[in-house]
Amino acid sequence: MPQLNPNPWLYIMIMSWLTFSLIIQPKLLSFTPTNTPSESLMTPTKTPSWSWPWT
Repeated sequence: MPQLNPNPWLYIMIMSWLTFSLIIQPKLLSFTPTNTPSESLMTPTKTPSWSWPWT
């Protein structure tokens, strides 16, 4: 069965991961986010209970 031969696919997988890890990932991580999260206080809002017409 040729699928069990890891010779060409192992090389392709290793080269793909090396390309991603060494070239693409640092370029992606160098971008700064444009929408930085703000430090806001999380105050729980009190929502009124639903007034069901049949109760």
